[in-house]
Amino acid sequence: MTASVSQKIRITLRSFDHTVLDEAAKTIIESAERTGALIAGPVPLPVRIKKVTLNKSTFVNKDSREQFEIRTHKRLIDFTETTPQTIDALQSLSLPAGVEVDIKMLS
Repeated sequence: MTASVSQKIRITLRSFDHTVLDEAAKTIIESAERTGALIAGPVPLPVRIKKVTLNKSTFVNKDSREQFEIRTHKRLIDFTETTPQTIDALQSLSLPAGVEVDIKMLS
């Protein structure tokens, strides 16, 4: 009696541009659906906003400042039932530039 355990995969996508991030999530989901995997997501996670305040001048006019911000968008995709074809499809996938992909194997 052998028990077949299916591998669970969690993919976290990060990017500064939400349109590129949604494109990457769409291509990942389309390639995984072709292999017959069960998919949960993409789940939008909270946007992390990092703000930086700088003086406009170097020495005088301390009241004159500029603010800049960097927004980091995240998406989470879970695969509950995967096949070996799913893992091969994910490895041979080409994603747009500017997207950071973090793949974790869960038990």
